[in-house]
Amino acid sequence: MNNLYDASKILTFLLICLLAAALLLAKKYFIEYETAAFEFLKDRPEGAILKLISALQFVGIPFVFLWKFVVTAFVLWVGCFLFGYRVSFSQCGSVAMAAEFIFFIPSLIEIFWFLFVKTDPSLYEVRSFYPLSLASLFDLSSVHGRFAYPLRAVNLFEILYIFILTDGIRHFSRGKRKAMRRIVVFSYLLLFILWLCFYMIVYR
Repeated sequence: MNNLYDASKILTFLLICLLAAALLLAKKYFIEYETAAFEFLKDRPEGAILKLISALQFVGIPFVFLWKFVVTAFVLWVGCFLFGYRVSFSQCGSVAMAAEFIFFIPSLIEIFWFLFVKTDPSLYEVRSFYPLSLASLFDLSSVHGRFAYPLRAVNLFEILYIFILTDGIRHFSRGKRKAMRRIVVFSYLLLFILWLCFYMIVYR
């Protein structure tokens, strides 16, 4: 992890975008496009629209990651400042990018699951699947829509992400681990919880 924290931010960002695009491509062409829904719609206008939306996802990858890293870095930077630690915005950005690699694991699990375990999924099953999350404990078809995303968002990988953020801030600040945990809890984790609450309130 120390190598990732200190690596070139441009190269790390490009690597993240390329990995995300490769995994998305594998998911689309080997899983989603093989579902009955896509097979039924592939010769219809609706199928073309769905493929266009899928293509736009690839175009949006760098912009989504850039936005996420800027927001996460800013939140961590403010947290460090408020607790009296001198960690630069750039260093917080490096931490956010290094921690992002943890989220490639559920994508790999998902691809493996639908290619080798449940080989004939519905499009709904593919899009509602998130391993090791609270969503896996419920039948999402019977859960109100406002709770579906929060149940997927609360997962083991999000917890590991928080631990990596803590380790990264500690790497640059040289502070005690307990103090770094406090920074991440009262900055990133607090914002994450507020975002989930906001989502559930405004969901229609």
